[in-house]
Order: sequence, then structure tokens, then C-alpha cells
Amino acid sequence: MKHQADSLSSTQYTDTTNSLKAIGFKRQWQVFLVALAFFTRIPIPESTPYSSERLNQANRYFGVVGIIIGLLTAIVYWISVQVFPIELAVAAAIICGLLLTGAFHEDGLADVFDGFGGGWSVEQKLNIMKDSRLGTYGASALVMMLGCRWAVLIALAKIDILLPVGLLIVMHTLSRICAASLIFSYPYVRADQDSKVKPLANQQSQHDLWVLIATGLIILLLLPLEMAISLTLVLFVVRWLCGKWFQQQLGGYTGDCLGATQQIAELMGYLTLLAWLS
Repeated sequence: MKHQADSLSSTQYTDTTNSLKAIGFKRQWQVFLVALAFFTRIPIPESTPYSSERLNQANRYFGVVGIIIGLLTAIVYWISVQVFPIELAVAAAIICGLLLTGAFHEDGLADVFDGFGGGWSVEQKLNIMKDSRLGTYGASALVMMLGCRWAVLIALAKIDILLPVGLLIVMHTLSRICAASLIFSYPYVRADQDSKVKPLANQQSQHDLWVLIATGLIILLLLPLEMAISLTLVLFVVRWLCGKWFQQQLGGYTGDCLGATQQIAELMGYLTLLAWLS
């Protein structure tokens, strides 16, 4: 009888453990879908539960979302370059990224430059950043960013026509990790407690940060060691400078600041890789 009771208890324990694992996996999958919906226009099931807590947890998967965006843009480039000149293939990849994300990060870049360029006080800067209209500073930043990204990817493609395939995946991922990691180090800022702003992951645990770092390390394995080290150092500097810039201007970060960081980090990453390969 004792043996049967022990066996029954063991079976119940195993079933409970498996059930908890299944529930845990399901929750993480749902959290990932929240991250995917937040950063892209890729549809997810309408039944996916959403809450501010899940959005905060979703920041751990921002790098994984970057892998998906990078992979899709790389596929578009690879198909396009079989038919069109390099210049058009690169343009197609950039347009694909804009369509996939709804120009989410580009919007953040423009808002930051409009706010920082046109505002004097923190309140003025935040109010300008919330304005949906595009100003001269923001438009100039967008033109320069898109133009430089197009030019540097063409330069990389001229070294090796298939080089952008891998580098699009690498930089779409690492740039989002660089931006998302700012959540851990700096305070979230908004104009006032009652202001209506876009939903944003504004809290990050150490576990979330380590998931981001692990995702980045996996991607860096695609690169030669010396190149990976150089790229990591440059992105650390970009992260530090952006963080200090936002802290000086606003006292912390906003969602637009994260978008601007992603854009700057992606471009600086491409430039670093171009310099290294040249």
C-alpha cells in the first residue's frame, strides 16, 4: 500500500510539474506575441491577453522581434538582388522594414529631434515630441538617417553582394537590444501623470535584461570574434551616449528615445562593420 501511495504521489507531482511548465510556456509565448504586436504590423491572434505587466515583460523579447524583422528584410533583399541592381534591392529591404514596423522607430527618431531641437524646457520638449506633426528637425533627421542607411548598405553589398543578408539580421537584432536595455538603466519620463502617451514597456527586471543579452550573444556568434568585439564596443558607446543625452535633455527616456536609439545604433553598427570589412 505504501509503495502504491508513493507511486501515486510521484505521478501526481510529475503531472503537476508538466502542467506548470505548459502554463509557463504558454504565458511566455503570449508575452512574445505582445512584443511582436508592439513592434510590428504582423497580426497576432485577437485572443492574446494584454496588460501593462505583460508589455513590461515583453521587453525581454525585443531582440527576438528584431531577428524576425531582420530575417524578413534579408529575404526581400536576397530576392530583389537576383532581379534588380543593388541600389534597388537595398531600397526594397529598407521599405520592407518600414512597412513591417509601421516606421515605428523612425517616428521616434523624428520626434526626438523635433523635441530636442525646438524645445527649451523639458515640458516643451515632451509636448513637441507628443505632437503628431513633423517638423524641420525631425524631417532632416529622417532624410539623413534613411539616406545614410541606404548608402552604407550599398557599400557593404559592393564588398559582397550577399553581405547585407546576414548583416540586416544582425543589426536589426542588436540595435533593438541596445535600445531596450536603456529601460533598465534610466527612469521613464512623461509630461505629467495624466498625459496620454503610447503604451510603453517602462520597467525591466534583471531577468529581462539577461534574456536580451543572451539573444545578443547568440547573434554575435554569427560574426568573426574581432568583428563581434568591435561591434559590441561601438554599441556600448552608442548606448552610453544616448542615455546621457536623454538624461541631460529630459531627465530620463521616453518611447521616442528608445526608437531614436534603435535607429542610431543600427546605422552605427553598419558603419562599424563597413569600416572593419574595408
